[in-house]
Amino acid sequence: MAAKPGIRIDHRRRTVGNMDLHRLDLNLLVALDALLAERSITRAGARLHLSPSATSGALARLRVYFNDELLRQVGRKMVPTPLGDSLQASVRDCLLHVQATVEIRPQFDPAVATRNFALMMSDYVATVLMPRVLQRVQAEAPGVTLELLANANAPWAALDRGDIDFLIIPQNFALGAHPSETLFEDEFVCVCWAGNTSVGETLTREGFLALSHVIARIGTERPPTIDAWFFEKFGHARRVGAVSMNFTSVPQLLLGTNMIALMHRQLARLYAGQLPLRILPSPFAMPRLVEVVQWHKYRDQDPGRIWLHEVLRSAAPVLGASTG
Repeated sequence: MAAKPGIRIDHRRRTVGNMDLHRLDLNLLVALDALLAERSITRAGARLHLSPSATSGALARLRVYFNDELLRQVGRKMVPTPLGDSLQASVRDCLLHVQATVEIRPQFDPAVATRNFALMMSDYVATVLMPRVLQRVQAEAPGVTLELLANANAPWAALDRGDIDFLIIPQNFALGAHPSETLFEDEFVCVCWAGNTSVGETLTREGFLALSHVIARIGTERPPTIDAWFFEKFGHARRVGAVSMNFTSVPQLLLGTNMIALMHRQLARLYAGQLPLRILPSPFAMPRLVEVVQWHKYRDQDPGRIWLHEVLRSAAPVLGASTG
């Protein structure tokens, strides 16, 4: 495709070597990051708080600098060139490194700090962990805001892009490229409505597999790990009577039915105190759930992150109790 009028691109040279860095400022890299992510002049401009014409001007300068079109108009879409595609991850990584460098402060005083922290987690973690965290944050850091985000699909991508400060996720989903630490462990128990006539004082393996189950499936891109474990272990999956979009809906869906569910013990204990539910041990030796907290590798020395990490750590140990 031909270059836009006024933009001269030498198609004989598409390498990025021998560049004059004095002609490229950081703002152009920020624009390139937005353009490659959004693949739209309008959306990138909105993200950058620039007009479409100013965003187009930035793209024109980038094309001259890289001696490449970077993004081509194909129908109604903008598609990156091979060079543009290869630059996306490295440009983002560069900007994150710069951001972490310029934003770092020698200390963090929670009493006077005004900062927003973005944390991504499941509704289960938000329910059993975050009330205790918020109590301490409100007492120690009244100017700090915690933004809780759902980790439905590809949560590790948000961490890799630097869009969040913390990701709390099961250990088997953790991203190896960034630091992590075990936050707490939990175990699975069986839960049913108190009036469920299909479940006696105990639950056998045969009875468990014969009953219909309420399960939670978080997002469309993450595999149902417990179901996969059952299939691998016993050669068949559970009988599914209902699929919930989150963990905290499961207890309500059990009410008035003869279905059962495998739930995190901490969540089951919380809802059993509010709803007519029964908790029974699982007739199977279930693998324990290990929740880890992760942060971006470039924010390892951020005093604010270190403070909030300690708050999360201090709230987590009580969740390890397995009584009830």
